[in-house]
Amino acid sequence: MPLLTLANAELAYGELPLLDRASFAMDAGERIGLIGRNGTGKSSLLGVIAGAVALDDGELRRNTGLRIAFVPQEPVLLPLPSIKQALLAEADAPEEHKLEEFLHRFKLDPEVTAQNASGGERKRAALAFAFARQPDLLLLDEPTNHLDVDAILILENLFVKQASGIVITHDRAFLDRVATRILELDRGMLKSFAGNFSGYEAQKAQDLAAESVANRKFDRFWAQEEIWIRKGIAARRTRNEGRVTRLEHLREERAARRERSGRVKLAVGSAQRSGKLVAELAHVSKSFSGNECIVKNLNLLVSRSDRIGIIGPNGAGKTTLIKLILGTLEPDAGSVRLGARVEVAYFDQMREALDPEKTVAETIAPGSDWVELPGGRKHVMSYLGDFLFPPRRAQSPVRMLSGGERNRLLLARLFARPANVLVLDEPTNDLDIESLELLEAALQDYAGTLLLVSHDRSFLDNIVTQTIAAEGGGTWKEYVGGYSDWLRQKPLLSGFQESKIKAGREKSKSKLSYKETRELESLPGEIAALEAEQQALSAKMHAPEYYRQPPDDLRADQQRLGDIEQLLQRKLERWSALEAR
Repeated sequence: MPLLTLANAELAYGELPLLDRASFAMDAGERIGLIGRNGTGKSSLLGVIAGAVALDDGELRRNTGLRIAFVPQEPVLLPLPSIKQALLAEADAPEEHKLEEFLHRFKLDPEVTAQNASGGERKRAALAFAFARQPDLLLLDEPTNHLDVDAILILENLFVKQASGIVITHDRAFLDRVATRILELDRGMLKSFAGNFSGYEAQKAQDLAAESVANRKFDRFWAQEEIWIRKGIAARRTRNEGRVTRLEHLREERAARRERSGRVKLAVGSAQRSGKLVAELAHVSKSFSGNECIVKNLNLLVSRSDRIGIIGPNGAGKTTLIKLILGTLEPDAGSVRLGARVEVAYFDQMREALDPEKTVAETIAPGSDWVELPGGRKHVMSYLGDFLFPPRRAQSPVRMLSGGERNRLLLARLFARPANVLVLDEPTNDLDIESLELLEAALQDYAGTLLLVSHDRSFLDNIVTQTIAAEGGGTWKEYVGGYSDWLRQKPLLSGFQESKIKAGREKSKSKLSYKETRELESLPGEIAALEAEQQALSAKMHAPEYYRQPPDDLRADQQRLGDIEQLLQRKLERWSALEAR
């Protein structure tokens, strides 16, 4: 018996239906990736399944007693003194020890003030709450937004062990790792694809090609019928009424056929070439009052046409590092030298560059109907159409736009400027997968210098040629290649971690038994070995050909990954307990 069944569902908020007699069934044990263009109704469908949104027509059947946990895109915490108190005050709160276990798994301090929690902390708190409830069905709406890579990996490892789940995400690496089926919401209908996202891409390309051929055949036949019926008087006198009726049906069918929504047309304009040197940092250090060192004794050379990815946990100082490179922030020590003819275009993750009271058109072309592009001028309506803004949306104030629309608007303004240094700070948030891939293609063709901050592993792998990673304690290290290359190259234990281990050993020797001292000394090596195995297995599972292996091998790898996570948890807790003594 299916876990849940959606039958002939209809739901509309505007001119076109979000669900147009859509149907699907879900079995226990499935992990479904729900994908589709921004605005197609994915979140609304998740709300229907969660019981928060009512259908206009159709039916949703759920197993009796089915326990559902739902994590929305932007979780809200109750205004209580701590995150733990805020979560425990929610309806259907789990047992306290379960909640604390998952808060610990997501590396979240339960005593952080709920009102002052960052977006990442709120998201991790909501995820911990959902997993602690141990639901039969877990619904996640863009769970990787606001999370750094470490938190995304923790989420992956937990979600693959979840009984059943549906997730909306643009993170392709996440979908490749966790999804057993892809469900695409396209023009009101649901289409199912077995396997992960890579398998979906291959099948989707074939389906779109077949659809295009079918549409061309239909249009050609329709055109022939229109020519026939418009023949002269003699032809009309003898025309077959059945054929006329058939033409009317063709017209109705053609009018009802909803075209696949347009594609974003992205092209990055390049200014005149910068000098060979873009920026040179010599022994640069930076810290802020009350915080540990953000950048410590950094030497870095950025040359023309470098494509640099900057990675690290939230709060590591990635945005600070970019400002130092661009010379907009003074270092506490060391020097920064900028090259000649450097023209910068900056995509800000906080969208600070957008005036909420201006219209979409004013944001792109203030005081004009034309946009001056590197390839010539273009009417603002036509240019906005390239970014999927219809004419009626051009006069809407920015404050009325969704997160995805704001992202597209900022990209539209950014790409209208000639620049030889392009800085993108978390550009992938709120973009649908198709727009994300088109952005990738545009950046791959960009001839200038690129500085990219992102937690999207696939995006980094497809764009950058070198990676600067936060190593802890203000140390930043440069690696060749993208995220996967960094994963293979990074040391098992950084110097920062090793210093903590040594300090723990010295502190503990006088208070532990001989056996416990030996155990404490061996734990770092055991943890490092498990982490190395975890990283190697994760890299193996992200390989393009991985899912062509036999199903038993795939299940064995997933089981081993879950076992490693549990072993690491136990050993880390034991290490912490021994170190504390």
